[in-house]
Amino acid sequence: MQKKRRKLSIVSTWHYVRLIYRSVLFVLLLISYIRFRFYSEASIIESVEKMPTIIVVTWAIFVVEMIFRFFPSKYESPGCQKQFAKNYIKSGSTEIVIHDNNATMLVALIWVVFNGVFGALYMTGILDDGIMILLCSAYSICDIICILFFCPFQSWFMKNKCCSTCRIYNWDYAMMFTPLFFVRKSYTWSLLVLSVALLIRWEITFYLHPERFSEKTNDYLQCKNCTEKLCTHKKQLNSLWKQIEKYTAERIKRLKK
Repeated sequence: MQKKRRKLSIVSTWHYVRLIYRSVLFVLLLISYIRFRFYSEASIIESVEKMPTIIVVTWAIFVVEMIFRFFPSKYESPGCQKQFAKNYIKSGSTEIVIHDNNATMLVALIWVVFNGVFGALYMTGILDDGIMILLCSAYSICDIICILFFCPFQSWFMKNKCCSTCRIYNWDYAMMFTPLFFVRKSYTWSLLVLSVALLIRWEITFYLHPERFSEKTNDYLQCKNCTEKLCTHKKQLNSLWKQIEKYTAERIKRLKK
């Protein structure tokens, strides 16, 4: 009997919406940068600043996204909502277990070194503001890809079961906007500052209330209470991929006959 396919949750649907508009933004920025490089037109910063509406709208979208993270919301992932007292459901256990906590410093070190390379290239004049903004935009897409499809931090370092139990979930905006440190504009630095504030708030909450971040002590992180159901969606995608691989293999066999 064929299993019934589960519909996308509101939270997962919102992830796809963000993937779409972030991808569109990246394409527009890339086109602008290519025009600057090949046709010696205004730089990507100058091009965008000639259309302040684009800056205001893009800036406002990301600011609103981050501000929402400071408060409980049913439209956000349980991964970032577990920090709030409202979402702390006592399990009865007092054993706080966070398996991936030791990997956080490694992830932070890798991220700083990785972006430090780009920063050094920027300081030597090899990279410009345009590349740093494009890098930031690319990170924003990768952020959603990590949530929806594959997360290297989860698979290679943190080893958490899903996004709901991720120790560094609210690091995403700070990681995303890291390249903006080198772009000296008020609208870029304001995004970076707000993202760092979000990260600091997250870390303070973790050290004051670690019980909210542990699946052992917080039943909110149990699968039965998950509102995202992203793991089901990922299983469906993996199943579809296997079907495509099987079909492709069968087609190749037929063609070889």
